[in-house]
Amino acid sequence: MTSYSLTDRLGGLAFGGDYNPEQWDEPVWKEDDDLMRRARVNLATVGVFSWALLEPEEGRYDFAWLDAHIDRLHANGVAVDLATPTASPPPWFTLAHPDALTVRPDGTRLVHGSRDTYCLAAPAYRNAARRIAGKLAERYGDHPALALWHVHNEYVTLCYCDHTAAAFRIWLRARHGSLDDLNEAWGTAFWSQRYTSWEQVLPPRATNWHKNPGQALDFHRFWSDEVIAAYGEQRDAIRAHSDRPVTTNLMLPAYQNIDLWALARELDVVSSDQYPSSPGVDAAADVAFHADRARSLGGGRPWLLMEQGTNTVYDGDRVLAKEPGDILRHTLGHIARGSEGALFFQWRQSRAGAETWHSAMVPHAGPDSRIFREVTQTGEAVARLGELAGSTVSAQVAVLHGPDAWWALGVDGLPSPELDYHAALRRAHRMLWDAGVTVDFAHPEHELSRYPLVVAPALFLLSDAAAENLRHYVAGGGTLLVQHASGYVDDRLHARLGGYPAAPLREALGIRVEEYRPLRRDERIALSDGAQGTTWSESLRTEGAETLATYTQGMLDGSPAVTRHRFGTGQGWYVSTLLDDADHRTLIARLLDEAGVGPEMPGLDPQVEATTRRAPDGRRWRFLLNHRTAPVPLPERAHDLLTGGIVSELPAGGCAVLRTT
Repeated sequence: MTSYSLTDRLGGLAFGGDYNPEQWDEPVWKEDDDLMRRARVNLATVGVFSWALLEPEEGRYDFAWLDAHIDRLHANGVAVDLATPTASPPPWFTLAHPDALTVRPDGTRLVHGSRDTYCLAAPAYRNAARRIAGKLAERYGDHPALALWHVHNEYVTLCYCDHTAAAFRIWLRARHGSLDDLNEAWGTAFWSQRYTSWEQVLPPRATNWHKNPGQALDFHRFWSDEVIAAYGEQRDAIRAHSDRPVTTNLMLPAYQNIDLWALARELDVVSSDQYPSSPGVDAAADVAFHADRARSLGGGRPWLLMEQGTNTVYDGDRVLAKEPGDILRHTLGHIARGSEGALFFQWRQSRAGAETWHSAMVPHAGPDSRIFREVTQTGEAVARLGELAGSTVSAQVAVLHGPDAWWALGVDGLPSPELDYHAALRRAHRMLWDAGVTVDFAHPEHELSRYPLVVAPALFLLSDAAAENLRHYVAGGGTLLVQHASGYVDDRLHARLGGYPAAPLREALGIRVEEYRPLRRDERIALSDGAQGTTWSESLRTEGAETLATYTQGMLDGSPAVTRHRFGTGQGWYVSTLLDDADHRTLIARLLDEAGVGPEMPGLDPQVEATTRRAPDGRRWRFLLNHRTAPVPLPERAHDLLTGGIVSELPAGGCAVLRTT
């Protein structure tokens, strides 16, 4: 892993975005040079979808056009994040290697004409990807404009073809060793699925009814390892010719095909893409959710926002525009939580192609537009924050986030479709964000002792090691909140026998769940403290825990619903239903108070988001983002980096970055 510093090379935080000059002509390039200077752009991502131009036929490369643009950017004071173009193979490749096209679970082989139409496990694809990465590195590895390597783009595509099947079998042999162990792990005694040769084993393709859950879980694990191997091949081909840092942009929305913790360990700089999924304050919360995840994946290291939409908010089947000021607020929201800058997709809005209507820094309307004026304002703000480079963000609360637990809640045959991992993760973060608390995410097997409070929102799958880790955390003085349907299965998706959750966690929580009782859609269940539950309920008995609230209806009337167990020097809390938002906020407030965790800036209006970055020399920078439509007074006057003066209040929708010591 390189020790190269991106911000040192840029002389401050990064600002810019994907740049596709191949879509335009020379008069536009000249205008781009001027507009980039006006917007304070210092980093441009180039080449992401340029394979057809860089290699117009197999083995013949054309770099002259890219030479000219990289040299032009460098002359204009803009550094380059150079991408390998492997997310979209060109038409000649798919005609020459039709076996490398994506196959869906139902056996449909896709055709060229979009993006990401390839099989990551196909040898022809892997060889071609490694080859072009090496050629690019050989040519540009020490170019003075080059600041960062950007491998591929958003590794998310799954494939179920015969190449995948062959690679999956190799992976399964390495993991399980023998067919007997595989059959035991997958529970193939059920439904007459026992395998007697490796050739019988396939990816989880379309079946008549439920897929084998162990097979589905192992396929996700396999595909994640395949992604990491493919990334590593390109990275190593680059490192043979270049000492610049290498990354790939992670996608952090509701779908997840990669063990992000494992992939992040392979990156010199964690980078990721974020597009809000709802407008207004919800979009601001989404920014924080994304940024805290990205920072945590890198172990607290500075990271980089690789893509955001300039004027894009996805809301179901609609693409909404951002409100005035959102470009700055969202950008500062990411930087506040550790990003070493902010990049956009893309610089200039395309006039043709599949993403014609995707927003950009320079919209169709051109520079004489609200969007470009706000982009310029945002670029100027980011340029004033260079002194923050290398500073970090710390948190006192962790939310547990494990890929196996996510994948386990996606298998067929679960008792309720409302056991939604991403929704649970996002909701846990939102409750803490509303309370003004900065959050880390942590793997269930990570060392947790530095956090006074840990929240486990959806650990349906819990390994033995993770269960023991959580027991150790509580015994050592931590406060742990575990929510319903946790620890039901081990890391093979085998049900825990003798009661849920896993035995070490049961000991820490002082409870034993005997029966799960999912609720009907829109059904509510009342608790003795006035709270309301939805989605799920459980019949449990205490084994040392104190009952704080009971159910008040049906067969569960009088049985524990919310418990607390003092174990060692800590305490384990368990909530056996999905509390209403207001009731959940009340519980979180109580836990924060008992754990001694307060808001980032006490005394501040709760609709002002506050986050702090810290340098080793004691300097601090407090980011304040006003989500109200009215001015808000500050608890104390302070120096604001954005205005260069002393401020005592935030205007409606305004922002400040306060320097303190």
